[in-house]
Amino acid sequence: MLQRLFRNLSVLWLLLPGLPVVAMEVSSGKLMTLPAFEFHDIAARPVHVWLPEGYPSQQPYSVLYMHDGQMLFDRRTTWNKQEWGVDEVAAELQRQGKVKPFIVVAIENISETRHQDYFPQKARALMPETAQAQQHPFNQAELRADNYLKFLVTQVKPYIDRNFQVARDASHTFIAGSSMGGLISLYATLEYPEVFSAVAAISTHWPGIGPEDKLPVAASIRAYLEQNLPEPGTHRFYFDYGTKTLDAYYPPLQQQVDTIMQQAGYHSPDWQTRAFEGHAHDEDSWRLRLAEPLLFLLGSDTPVQPR
Repeated sequence: MLQRLFRNLSVLWLLLPGLPVVAMEVSSGKLMTLPAFEFHDIAARPVHVWLPEGYPSQQPYSVLYMHDGQMLFDRRTTWNKQEWGVDEVAAELQRQGKVKPFIVVAIENISETRHQDYFPQKARALMPETAQAQQHPFNQAELRADNYLKFLVTQVKPYIDRNFQVARDASHTFIAGSSMGGLISLYATLEYPEVFSAVAAISTHWPGIGPEDKLPVAASIRAYLEQNLPEPGTHRFYFDYGTKTLDAYYPPLQQQVDTIMQQAGYHSPDWQTRAFEGHAHDEDSWRLRLAEPLLFLLGSDTPVQPR
């Protein structure tokens, strides 16, 4: 039902999967697909691991978990023929010594369940009761973000820790995504602060649903953030947005989030919000600025957060 609503709005692409029609390839490093996991209460999906050139010569590696995995590496396999260029950007930063050595774990999305998987589940309960009582598709949707994160934390991460030459502690474990992927990345950090020490929420879809919808979903997300932010000095947060297409809705919402961060005591270098003039809500724009969140998360001069 929720998908039918969004297909009538201008945010259709939020739910499109980019299902690959050919095997993904990378131009730098190596991409491998993990064996199938057991899936409980979420739809089955592929999980890929990108390894930089020379792996495992610089062990132990940090780990960056990313969502919408089929959109990250190979434009031939994406629905819109765009990609993040994660392999190229990450490889170049590592070659230049600008970031700590790291691998990327890329979890694909499933079109039919993407919104339910990525929306911060506990935030919906923070809407006013009058809003929750409305006959709105969002209120009837079965949210699965808690199950998705449980899959990530209890199945995917232990597999990565056992089978790859990586540092297992939170100070070397990061998470990133865009749009709804930005929301689930933030939610992961707040729900599992002992697992993830830093997050990059890129073009974060703060409205939560259609940007012109009147249901107070964005306010509920902010309330959840305000109630669950860890103490300053233990975690790091990166936010950004463009100024075109869907991103044009984000500046006032991001400003309200920034106020929450400031009031909680966050400041540079543990928190950063960036605006990118002329950038749209698409993979081409995220590719252009991908180096910025990677440097924030993994910069070679970034101090390890105290635990």
